[in-house]
Amino acid sequence: MKKKVGLFFGTFNPVHIGHLILANHLLQYSDLDELWLVVTPHNPLKKKNSLLNNHHRYEMVWRLCEDYPGLKPSDVEFNLPQPNYTVFTLAHLEEKYPEIDFSLIMGEDNLKSFPKWKNYEVILERYNVIVYPRFSEGAIDPVFEDHPKITRIKAPRMEISSTFIRKAIKEGKDVRPLLPNVVWKYIEEMNFYR
Repeated sequence: MKKKVGLFFGTFNPVHIGHLILANHLLQYSDLDELWLVVTPHNPLKKKNSLLNNHHRYEMVWRLCEDYPGLKPSDVEFNLPQPNYTVFTLAHLEEKYPEIDFSLIMGEDNLKSFPKWKNYEVILERYNVIVYPRFSEGAIDPVFEDHPKITRIKAPRMEISSTFIRKAIKEGKDVRPLLPNVVWKYIEEMNFYR
């Protein structure tokens, strides 16, 4: 029986309690054995301006995962050609870990833009996709509604954003409740987002 691993991609700039609550929920309420938080160097669809250095974002995720045995930090995309496309990362991981059955985790908002992803048909053909709820505009393509490779799960809707946290820190607000303690300590220690 292959080990089941969910891949939760993000810039995690910074990783916050919304990410943690969702990741833990997916681990507890699905058939996944592990969930890897894949720190992405740079999403081709996002502006790069306020992105912390790769190793700092990975360090925050690593510190977060230490307390949760089922969660693992992953820097796999740091050494892959840029820009990163999920389809290539999945193929790379599948080749490197043939004993693992990988699933892609995405929010409903990403499912709506999924047809814009590079080779999204290949992803759907080869991998299971686990979709969690998000508040977002637009409709999901009917083709994805009852797709055999797509599982929609009920999970807490976390409307906390890293953008909001960075802005709040810059404004001198106390954002400690929004961040796991180990992440907050690292941000403080390094004086990030000021």
